[in-house]
Amino acid sequence: MHDIRAVVDREFREVNALIIEQLESDVDMVENIGHYIVEAGGKRLRPVLALLTASALGTCTPRHICFAAVIEFIHTATLLHDDVVDLSELRRGRPTANAAFGNAPSVLVGDFLYTRAFQLMVSLDDMPLLAQMADTTNAIAAGEVLQLALAGNPDTTEAQYMDVITRKTAVLFAAASRGAARLHDGDGALQQRLYDFGLNLGIAFQMVDDLLDYEGDAATMGKNVGDDLGEGKPTLPLIHVLRTGNEAQRRVVRDAIAGRDASALGAVVAAVNDCGSLAYTRARAELHRDHALAALDGLKDGAALEALLTLAHRSVDRNS
Repeated sequence: MHDIRAVVDREFREVNALIIEQLESDVDMVENIGHYIVEAGGKRLRPVLALLTASALGTCTPRHICFAAVIEFIHTATLLHDDVVDLSELRRGRPTANAAFGNAPSVLVGDFLYTRAFQLMVSLDDMPLLAQMADTTNAIAAGEVLQLALAGNPDTTEAQYMDVITRKTAVLFAAASRGAARLHDGDGALQQRLYDFGLNLGIAFQMVDDLLDYEGDAATMGKNVGDDLGEGKPTLPLIHVLRTGNEAQRRVVRDAIAGRDASALGAVVAAVNDCGSLAYTRARAELHRDHALAALDGLKDGAALEALLTLAHRSVDRNS
């Protein structure tokens, strides 16, 4: 991500400075947990997407800087809540906030970050954009509830899986790129094209995340390989085995999902490899990457557009 971020390096640093500024609170625990998770780093993919989109359409204004911080606050809040729900212990190579501070503080600081995001949104004084972000945040929350409802269910369909990842991951990517276009007073057609770009980018990104849970390396990924299996998440590689595998392979995967059994990881990895399920998942991700690339047709050539194209390719071609 370093070479991609370099295109908007000054703006990216301004976003980080605004995030730190907006974490100020007279409640010490808010600042402690907020700084802990923000300073853990990560790709900062979503705010970078907003900045690159703004640059590809002209220039990044102070309003784009504020909007990018909104996107990151919403994303960070979802991470805090997700880790509590999933009982996760490792993120970005170090203990999760809930492991370090406890579940209750993590949930409440997540709430603080959500509300801080909407305070910033109000300062932009753009009601249609505020409405879009309210709808986006609601969709994310609904996606998380849907994922929780499907956990441990080996009868989950690919359509249900797509519904989950579209809501819980892809809509925030889409909001980042569409919102940047709106702040440039882009017309409805342009906003829709950039929404389509972000949505397909987010879907491809999540699909690769899901396959890396069965072929990735914990040190590289910054999380424990097999976490999804232990949480009973019926992700696309597993759904593909259940649809195409033989009886023994289907039984292994079905029992692992239903039992939320991370100890079955070895047998499940063998099944997803033997059934070509990782290759299937990657091919589906590449299809959405191609849809994302197509949505950028017609944008003005330049460093920002080149970075967006590279970002789309790297959403699939990565190991973390």
